[in-house]
Amino acid sequence: MGRKLAKVLLAAGLTAVFFYFFARSVEWRKVPGYIADADLPLFLVLIPAAAVHFFTRALRWGFLLAPERKGLRYRNLVAANIIGFTVNAIFPGRVGELAKPLYLARKEGLRTGFLVGTVVVERMFDMFTMCLFLGLFFLARPLFHRAHPIEPAAYDRLTSWGVLGVVLAAALLLLMLSLHFFRGRVVSLAGRLLKPFPAGFRDRAIGLLDEFSDGLKSFRSPGVLAGYTLLSFVVWVGVILFYWLLFAAYRVPAPFYLVVPYVFLAAVGASIPTPGMVGGFHYFSKVGMTSLLMVGADLAAGMTLVAHAVQIGVTCALGYAILSSEGLTLFQLRKMGEKDKR
Repeated sequence: MGRKLAKVLLAAGLTAVFFYFFARSVEWRKVPGYIADADLPLFLVLIPAAAVHFFTRALRWGFLLAPERKGLRYRNLVAANIIGFTVNAIFPGRVGELAKPLYLARKEGLRTGFLVGTVVVERMFDMFTMCLFLGLFFLARPLFHRAHPIEPAAYDRLTSWGVLGVVLAAALLLLMLSLHFFRGRVVSLAGRLLKPFPAGFRDRAIGLLDEFSDGLKSFRSPGVLAGYTLLSFVVWVGVILFYWLLFAAYRVPAPFYLVVPYVFLAAVGASIPTPGMVGGFHYFSKVGMTSLLMVGADLAAGMTLVAHAVQIGVTCALGYAILSSEGLTLFQLRKMGEKDKR
């Protein structure tokens, strides 16, 4: 009970801190007017665009699972992704990352540990892909910097985040390759390094490594790895498209390539384990809009609220529809996820 309360308090504290920094310097009386001043046809396109990533993620996940079992039902892969994001939208602690594989294991009879490992691989590749996109942006930036200038201070901060992201992505790639080729040695080394820590923490960490390694079994050939990497690009191009449409709906002149660093920052904020991305996503989204795209703070706040509301609304509507059709509840999935997490 004490641990659960500590997690809730931590999530609430993070939410409050980031939302405070998001809300300051905004004249809130102006925000409703900015929100309402949208191009209606483009705004309506945002609603289906918010769901595109569920289908591309399902395609990518199915590609990763194919070596384990062919013929998985695509609708179950889509539903599992929607349910995972729905649980994350309601509850703190990223429990949806466990609800997603548990749901698919229940529907398709696959091994839960293997599925959890593939979800960990997905998140690693998400980070790796966005870092690669950001690297390509930096390479291409000299070609466009006069047409779309960025504040030097903002560019320096983005560069710092990018360097950190590249270092993390390289470390994760090294970990993935090491686990793939030297699983026994890496797990043994991890056990020795984690000896000073409590047994429960050590067992969970080693268990996570095992699950991660299990998920890597799908990469049995360079072709599979290349195909999965390509599908990761497809996933994130779809995400970038959603935000590009958002900027177009609010008449912000943002070329597609300039949305890339904004999405990188928004993804950093969304990765903070608060319920429904509240706080972290809002702050980093506003920072990206004001410093990279020169959007005013009031409009940036309004657009961020709209982007968040559309994504959460579409996700939860689809998630509840799937759950109600199967007689399940979010609380049942959360309990399943917490039980597996222990």
